[in-house]
Amino acid sequence: MEELVIRDADVVDGSGGPSYRADVVVDGGRIVSIVKEAAAAGCQRPKARRELDAEGLVLSPGFVDMHAHSDLALLRDPDHSAKAAQGVTLEVIGQDGLSYAPVDDRTLGEVRRAIAGWNGSGDDIDFDWRTVGEYLDRLDRGIAVNAAYLVPQGTVRALAVGWEDREATPRELDRMRQLVAEGMEQGAVGMSSGLTYTPGMYAKDAELTELCRVVASYGGYYCPHHRSYGAGALEAYREMVALTREAGCSLHLAHATMNFGVNKGRAPELLALLDEALAAGADISLDTYPYTPGCTTLAAMLPSWASEGGPERVIERLADEETAERIRHDLEVTGSDGCHGVPIEWDTIEISGVGDPALADYVGRTVQESADRRGEAPWVTARGLLLADRLAPTILQHVGHEENVRAIMRHRVHTGGSDGILQGAKPHPRAYGTFPHYLGHYVRELGVLSLEECVAHLTSRPAARLRLPDRGLVREGYVADLVLFDPVTVAAGSSFAEPRVLPTGIPYVLVDGRFVIEDGRRTDALAGRAVRRTPA
Repeated sequence: MEELVIRDADVVDGSGGPSYRADVVVDGGRIVSIVKEAAAAGCQRPKARRELDAEGLVLSPGFVDMHAHSDLALLRDPDHSAKAAQGVTLEVIGQDGLSYAPVDDRTLGEVRRAIAGWNGSGDDIDFDWRTVGEYLDRLDRGIAVNAAYLVPQGTVRALAVGWEDREATPRELDRMRQLVAEGMEQGAVGMSSGLTYTPGMYAKDAELTELCRVVASYGGYYCPHHRSYGAGALEAYREMVALTREAGCSLHLAHATMNFGVNKGRAPELLALLDEALAAGADISLDTYPYTPGCTTLAAMLPSWASEGGPERVIERLADEETAERIRHDLEVTGSDGCHGVPIEWDTIEISGVGDPALADYVGRTVQESADRRGEAPWVTARGLLLADRLAPTILQHVGHEENVRAIMRHRVHTGGSDGILQGAKPHPRAYGTFPHYLGHYVRELGVLSLEECVAHLTSRPAARLRLPDRGLVREGYVADLVLFDPVTVAAGSSFAEPRVLPTGIPYVLVDGRFVIEDGRRTDALAGRAVRRTPA
């Protein structure tokens, strides 16, 4: 007898088609049968050792977070309710060009310092891996939800070239090609870049194109955080489209927003650019989070020249009065490339987390507010905080536009990504709320998407991008990564005031056929594993 039958569920199967009522049988981690309208037809109903009454609940595939920053959280926090409670059954990590494999001892220390604001210092982690394959093997020991990995181009460049702003030599480029190829062979699904972060930003298009050729040869995709989301946003999107077309590589645009005042109301221009490329045969997808503010580190705002050489060199420059004044001028007058070419507005920069608990008074306030309280210029406050906290502060950047958010999420190649940073006392609520916020706010309350459309955006589309042949749909034979939610009550519990509150209306989540959320509570199941690239 099979393990589980989910009875009388309203199945929204991920295809985008209409829902239907069915009994769904799960056994051995897979969906083994679907009996539609069983009660109404009066036919023999399937039996199993456990029966779950799903009356009034929607059964859908588990949600895929196409842009996650859980690289260490998956190892640090077996509970991982921030994602599991949202119905997320698969996260794509290794984002924005910086993560923890492939590395050597030197590079690992540098990367840990550079992205401590994203993932913590890692002092509580046993870094017993160096290659992509070894990291994926570490995940295979048991994690809360599944994870796929992108080879981080910035980390690859740090390993082969260093943190200097210069072109790679032919030998260094060969080494980077080799590292990307090894990562893909070991199971990565593609490559990411952070082209406003060091050292990835120092790569010219020709270098990126060569690495994308390697990714394409393995059937993977390129996921860039491109060179500008502000003053040069459209040009930056166009650059990524052209680059990947030249390389013959699939493109997935990370957190595809149009932010800052210069881009208010300009989402249709981005979508027209993408539609033109799609019509010409390009393979493009994108992800967004359903909020207007962004989230990153305070140090990311600095100009690229100030970040050359790695974290310790940044601190040295900030400590030097003359150099610090040059940084201030770039930030406040010129428009730093770290701030997407737009002069920084300190009243939009809210400190969301610090590494040193003694600096907690800054959290929840904008830099401008803290400066006013201290009776000093905002740059003085920001510089002092960066030095005191050794570049660890994270920020919310309140620069988005609701009309752009809604327009982009309607697009036919859109998928969902939380871009959720789980560090800090007051993280962005998207880390805990992205997927229920789509379902509750944008589907039920606003009607921006139908329920069937939205579920397809969050399930089958990302599974197709990841080339996963047996995930992303409620189908017989597919992996039983499933979520049951109440369409009337599903909602994000997190808010900017209280960002770590779990969602409501998602009572059951299964990963590989095992309950990770049951009756609204986290079980002790560690059913997740590394999801490796399917060979092309």
